Order: sequence, then C-alpha cells, then structure tokens
Amino acid sequence: MARETVRIVADERERQSGIPDELANLKAVVDYAQLKVGDYIVASDSAVERKSVRDLVQSIYDGRLFTQCSELVTHYARPVLIVEGSNEMFERVIDNPMVIYGALASVALDFRIAIIHTPSASHTAKALIAMANRALKEKPGPLLRKVKKSNPAQMQQLSILASLPGVGDKLAARLLTKFKTPMKVLNASTAELARVEGMGLARAAKLRKILDHAQVDSKNEQTALDGYEI
Repeated sequence: MARETVRIVADERERQSGIPDELANLKAVVDYAQLKVGDYIVASDSAVERKSVRDLVQSIYDGRLFTQCSELVTHYARPVLIVEGSNEMFERVIDNPMVIYGALASVALDFRIAIIHTPSASHTAKALIAMANRALKEKPGPLLRKVKKSNPAQMQQLSILASLPGVGDKLAARLLTKFKTPMKVLNASTAELARVEGMGLARAAKLRKILDHAQVDSKNEQTALDGYEI
C-alpha cells in the first residue's frame, strides 16, 4: 500500500526560515499561502505558530504573542506553539527567565495551547511532519479554509470577556463567537451561557449571579451626596 503524501501549508514569510526546504527533503509537499493565523497548517483543525527564541522574547514584551494565541484558539481546535532554538540561545537571549516562563505558562494553561521545543529548523520540520502524519491517520481533510483575522476592536472585546470571573482567553473566544458582542454575553441567561463549550451550568450560574449582584451601601451613597443640592 502506497504511503499517503504529507501536505503542509506554510506561510509565505517562512520561505527564508529553511524549514520548507527541510520539509521537502523529508518528502513532504509544501504549499505556500498568506496565512492570517499561524505559520504552518498541518491539519484542518491544527495550526502551528513557530517562534525562534529571540522572536518569542520580543513577542512577549510587545504583547504580540497573546494576540496570536487568541487568534489561534479562535480559529483552530488544536493549536500548537513551536519554540525553536538551542539551550545556549535561551541563555543568551533571556534576561529574566520568570517573565518568559510566566508567559509560556499562560500559553499552556490559559489558552491551552500545546508547546513544543525544537533545537533547530531541521527538528522543527520533523515535528511538523509528525503532526501532519497523525492528522492523516485521524481525519484527512482540506488544510486551507477561510479565516478572518481578528481586528483591534475584537481583541478589546476578547479582553473584556476574558476578565470575567472564571472565563479566561479561550472561553472568551468561544463566547464572542456565539454571542457576537460582549453586551449580548452579559445579557445572556444562565441556560444560554451554559450551552457554550467549556462553560457548563455551574460556571454559568456563578457568572450570572456575579453579574446580577447589586450592592448598595446607603451610608457611602449619602456621603457621596453630601454637599450637593438636590
């Protein structure tokens, strides 16, 4: 039985990275496209963001990493972050390791994005091949689909929703996808919230209770009104 050809979509900006050449050497077919989300697509539901150690550090400090993570989890069910570089590169580039590990912890735990470390471009190519092969065994399908990249307003909306108790970034993306605006999320019933994947009835009820809670401190209210003529 002939082995099925592995196909991987690479972003145009990855041409100079050396990884597409490594993929070709491994007998993979590389298709180029101007990807709006991620650097490689290895399955219909899996996109990969590749970062060198230096780019990882820069993207943490300028906030780009978390925007990219929000876009990944919004459009792909199984996103992956590949961090490429040797241990020596880590030592040279990273001044404050806790900042870096804190950001990576957020990627893994808050966004629930898998993180793979590779020492070089050739190893990154092998990791991509492994993921693409797994996808072929599970559920082959078209790699490219229409993706509308998030705009600044949408990122602000996601930030608002992610700040709600018990929500976080990934659930915020699902809420915005379902309800379209933060206002509709805030006005949604417990039952409507509970139907969003990852929310559940208990979490929805708790969030609805917090949103509906009204607390008036009559003493402070009177103090605030002192000195004003009504």
